[in-house]
Amino acid sequence: MYHRLRDMREDKDLPQRKLADLLNISQTTYSRYESGALDIPSAALIALARFYDTSIDYLLGLTDDPIPYKK
Repeated sequence: MYHRLRDMREDKDLPQRKLADLLNISQTTYSRYESGALDIPSAALIALARFYDTSIDYLLGLTDDPIPYKK
């Protein structure tokens, strides 16, 4: 479901542990986010979008444009 999370992480050669640490969660929880087994809380989506400098819509697959919205 959240294949973009995995793709973006792998593009940066980051282990799941790095993103889990960023979000203050376990690696297992982060793995469940990537697989779609667990819904991602909005605070985690915001943190990931900021980390990757993209929009939440892109992370969720609602748009194919990775450029974040203007503030």
